[in-house]
Amino acid sequence: MYKIAIIGGDGTGPEVAAEGLKVLQAVSQKTGFKYETVDYDFGGERYLRTGEVLPDSAVDEMKKFDAIYLGAIGHPDVKPGILEKGILLTLRFALDQYVNLRPVKLYPGVETPLKDKGPEDIEYVVVRENTEGLYAGAGGVLKKGTLDEVAVQESINTRKGVERCIRYAFELCRKRNKDKKLTLCGKTNVLTFAFDLWERTFYEVAKEYPDITPDYAHVDATTMWMVKNPEWFDCIVTDNMFGDIITDLGAMTQGGMGIAAGGNINPEGVSMFEPIGGSAPKYTGKNVINPLAAIGALQMMLDTLGEDKAAELVDKAIAYVTGNKLKSMSAGKMGYSTTEVGDLVAQFVADA
Repeated sequence: MYKIAIIGGDGTGPEVAAEGLKVLQAVSQKTGFKYETVDYDFGGERYLRTGEVLPDSAVDEMKKFDAIYLGAIGHPDVKPGILEKGILLTLRFALDQYVNLRPVKLYPGVETPLKDKGPEDIEYVVVRENTEGLYAGAGGVLKKGTLDEVAVQESINTRKGVERCIRYAFELCRKRNKDKKLTLCGKTNVLTFAFDLWERTFYEVAKEYPDITPDYAHVDATTMWMVKNPEWFDCIVTDNMFGDIITDLGAMTQGGMGIAAGGNINPEGVSMFEPIGGSAPKYTGKNVINPLAAIGALQMMLDTLGEDKAAELVDKAIAYVTGNKLKSMSAGKMGYSTTEVGDLVAQFVADA
């Protein structure tokens, strides 16, 4: 019996999360696992109503779950950063979700801006360190608003934090059993302190994985190869900031935000799964948003929970729908409504 916390969130978040839960019900009945869900109203509406972003009890409550399933965070009437930092970053740090996992997978029938590339070329995963680096919040401002203003933002990299992220990436690369190549994406020629630590740790850990080929690429070269030769990549591991940037590039190559999913992973604790496209408030309530990213996040959740058969079935269902049903990944252009796309995926699962 899995206990899953549901945070629908803002905008179209509750709509796409509902379709993911529809698929979860279908695949649980098909493969035989059981679950229960608890809904939470964290998001912009609650903040506007009460002034509260997260109650004091939230983190302790979340620790009691097996996973968190998130729709989206971001409200047009709330200043940017308040909800994102107050909910997403707070949960990531408090629950020590030290890996941000972002598959870059081009499904059949999905258009990519990369010329002459298909699903056989774009299928890799990025492991991004998720709790350190420039996002740790270290630094400050002196003499703000004057000509003498100084702003300092420090990148914090610990041996423990770097090593556990790298080790997770090696284990994932081995589990994928694809090309068995892990690429460290860094900037060793300029960021000589932080990425000296990353590079040394990477090659030290690599000795424990003789079946995996260790590889290195500067971040600028990585972005070039992601566009020119994405088939070169199997797994990429990188720091928080570089990971944030290259995964959005990867999302565009796999068809856009309507199909891209992500997970905030604590392998020893509670992980959180979400579509990466945001709340898309202009589409709220119109039943036109693409729910496949949220369904992909559900697939990641199942895989992380160890429900391999269920995860594989949902992945096949997504591929069937993109390859045989949808006209586009864009909201309002799919040829189906949000709920109808969820129905298509759930029906494939039920009929499998």
